[in-house]
Amino acid sequence: MHSSTPPRAASNTTTAKVARIKAFRWIALALVLLIAIIVLSPITSTLAVAVAITAGVSLGKKTPTFLRFRTPATATRALIISVVVALLSAGMANLVLPRADTTVDEAPVALAPAADEAVAVGEDQPEYPAPADTVPPEPGTALAALDALEVKGRAPKTGYDRDEFGQRWKDIDRNGCGQRDDVLARDLAGVQKDGRCVVTSGILDDPFTGERIAFERGEDTSSLVQIDHVVPLSDAWQKGAQQLTAHQRETLGNDPLNLLAVDGAANAQKSDSDAATWLPKNTEFRCSYVARQVSVKVAYELWVTQAERDAMERILTGCPTEQLRTSDYAADAMAIAGEPAAKPRPSIAPAPNPQPTHESKPAPAPKPQPTQESKPAPPANVYFKNCTAAREAGAAPVRVGDPGYAKHLDRDGDGVGCE
Repeated sequence: MHSSTPPRAASNTTTAKVARIKAFRWIALALVLLIAIIVLSPITSTLAVAVAITAGVSLGKKTPTFLRFRTPATATRALIISVVVALLSAGMANLVLPRADTTVDEAPVALAPAADEAVAVGEDQPEYPAPADTVPPEPGTALAALDALEVKGRAPKTGYDRDEFGQRWKDIDRNGCGQRDDVLARDLAGVQKDGRCVVTSGILDDPFTGERIAFERGEDTSSLVQIDHVVPLSDAWQKGAQQLTAHQRETLGNDPLNLLAVDGAANAQKSDSDAATWLPKNTEFRCSYVARQVSVKVAYELWVTQAERDAMERILTGCPTEQLRTSDYAADAMAIAGEPAAKPRPSIAPAPNPQPTHESKPAPAPKPQPTQESKPAPPANVYFKNCTAAREAGAAPVRVGDPGYAKHLDRDGDGVGCE
């Protein structure tokens, strides 16, 4: 007759397996607690205190709590572990976190010795390298010229008007073409012309945006490419141009150094901003752009504001060899103002004619000097119905300011009608 009692060997195997599982759980719990102590020291300490209190209550009342301490042995182990964890967490928090009476300024900072402090240099202590001397900019560069510009505040815009800068697109180089067409011919590629001067089409690699624009003259397309004043005339007016003569301002407004063919939208966005408030989107052009602004301001003796100078210096420091440009037109215009005015020659009144006497015959009356008849100026209120009438009258092309100029004669809005 066989016994129904299971073999003792199987019972021992099951007990050992349960013991290993419990040991593994305790090891895993210890690792989790250790990580929590290191990472979340304050929170772990608080939780450990809460567990210790719960275990103590369970032992005192000899009843299970919400943490399910069903036996006194389990509650005792939880109490001991939680107290140890709380102490370790508190100590870790004291090491990791700064004390309440310690400010951020008291944290140790490694400082390099001051230039005027003596530092003992031993075999195990490297010597701090001496600071490099600031290299002065090379003569003839825009960065060197920037130092010569006067720094002042912006003057009021009172009295500014575009007409203060003379005729638009005046032919200052006397080649028979307006400055707008000269700049288009200079800055565009694949230029096509109507006659000798008028640019009708071409390709612009826009310096402001870096994009390629197809230019075609027309009422709706000419504005896609505009002529920008590198130093805006309004900005120039507020920084010294008020003191220039009318001839100097007209030269500034038409100087090729101060003119660039650019994207119309970018030009409108720039408006009358200086380098402190606007720079081209194309970062590769910023050095050339700022150097050109410095060149114009040097040529026409304009000043800069402090913010403008700081912005220019920041850009030009990245390209210290960018050369300063010159303008013969500016040099001639500024030289005229610098020469002293010629003194007028004193006029000598003619001696009075002697009165006739009885013995002498009266002197013959002087013959009247022939006067040169001046040609009458064309009437200011002349009106041409169309370009055919203007050409028949010999007035074409009609520029802004000329008698008979009207917008219906200048459909592309470039200031020159009946081209």
